[in-house]
Amino acid sequence: MSAIPRPRRTPAALPAPRALLAPPAPIASLAIGALLAGCTVGPDYVAPELDLPDVWFHAATDGVEEGESNVHRWWEGLEDPVLNDLIERTVAGNLDLQAAFERIRQSRAVRGVATGERFPDFDGVGEVNRNRLSEDTTPVIFGRERTDTISGANVRGTWEIDVWGRITRSIESADAGLQASVEDYRDILVLLLADVGSTYVDVRALQARIASLESNVQTQRDTLELTRDRTESGLVPQLDVHQAELNLTNTESNLPSLRQALTRAIHRLGVLTGEHPTSLYDVLGENAPIPGVPDTLMVGIPAELLRQRPDIRRAERQLAARTADIGVATAALYPLFTLNGSIGLEAYGNLLESGNRTWSFGPAFVWNLFDGGRVRNTIALRDAQADEALVVYEQTVLLALEDVENALVAYVEEQARRDLLQRSVTAAQQSVEQVQTLYRAGLTDFQNVLDTERSLFQQQDQLAESEGLVVRNLIQLYRALGGGWDPDPEPLEEELVDQEENGEPIF
Repeated sequence: MSAIPRPRRTPAALPAPRALLAPPAPIASLAIGALLAGCTVGPDYVAPELDLPDVWFHAATDGVEEGESNVHRWWEGLEDPVLNDLIERTVAGNLDLQAAFERIRQSRAVRGVATGERFPDFDGVGEVNRNRLSEDTTPVIFGRERTDTISGANVRGTWEIDVWGRITRSIESADAGLQASVEDYRDILVLLLADVGSTYVDVRALQARIASLESNVQTQRDTLELTRDRTESGLVPQLDVHQAELNLTNTESNLPSLRQALTRAIHRLGVLTGEHPTSLYDVLGENAPIPGVPDTLMVGIPAELLRQRPDIRRAERQLAARTADIGVATAALYPLFTLNGSIGLEAYGNLLESGNRTWSFGPAFVWNLFDGGRVRNTIALRDAQADEALVVYEQTVLLALEDVENALVAYVEEQARRDLLQRSVTAAQQSVEQVQTLYRAGLTDFQNVLDTERSLFQQQDQLAESEGLVVRNLIQLYRALGGGWDPDPEPLEEELVDQEENGEPIF
């Protein structure tokens, strides 16, 4: 993957130092000339083009096909009503998501601050001063008192003329920052829903493992009773009883850790939904099967990641913001033009008399001629930040490609492992039945019974774990593909509509 080369911006490419420029013209003519020749300084942003592969390397496998992917509401494909309910509760109540929404509001306010610079500033000023003139140093003008009161009230305004595009670039940066905050919300949503789905699958897998373990415990208890009966009949030594007890207690010792893991998973889901950790026991307390996976999964093409993954879209918007910041910094090299004016009243006596009116109006400029290199170094800083943002964007894309390829491999290979474990469990079950029959008939020793029962427990436990991993890996593949944010949740949809109605950028 490579980006289209971006011209390097170096201090040598910037305008000549201000100390070497010609002396400024009179204010009026300079302002008129600047208005006529106004421009927006700094680089214009162009989204980088990336060289992405045409197909996924690991997509041509059983159950995975290239085609239009449908990952937006991936949980519906698992056909589990409980999971659907948990997703809805999470979108409505998760606190991390609410915090991300507040960051959108913050970014929107920042944009409002930047946009407000396009308009003039008006201040209302009023004052009343009682003063006395010195008899020794200040003569009194005819008709005036040595002690007098002066009052005044006026409205004064300043309007920056955006000759060099400083305000325009500031708004561009704020626009991109607002869009990046929206993508941050979507990225949190993608990760959050994948976390909810994976944790829910953990709950069901742990319940399956506990049920399998309890079944094996009962089988081993029956075996223990059998050895006791045979020992009392003098058919087998007491050693068989001790070995059966060892096998049973060793199997039972796995129950506490599995129950603890199940409790933690339920508590985790409670917090993810924005509720109390123990709020979901009524929903998840009953055992239910692990959700199934579709027979065929469409994964799309790599280029779709640029549209589907919010973290990529966020990185691109951050690059756009950093590029606009260069223009903001560059504008400080040039004079700042303003239109200033005021209108008001000022008097020693009656303030409202018509003759007490005051007003002023005219253009002005400020041009810093020497700053010790601060402006140029600020430009260099913004330039380096933009280059860093480009690298971060490209790295984000690479990591996304890696994420999908790894998820594809994990999903496909875990299915193969699950299928082998299913065959292994079937063979183990048949072995247990046969060895128990042989043991009762005295045709095999007890060690074979122990080995087959222990093997059955291990294979069944691994199968339940693998069935959960298959679904977890599918969910992680959906996450890697950027599924879960489109269509947007209702609060964000309302925010985007509000932005559009107020003339703000959405996409």
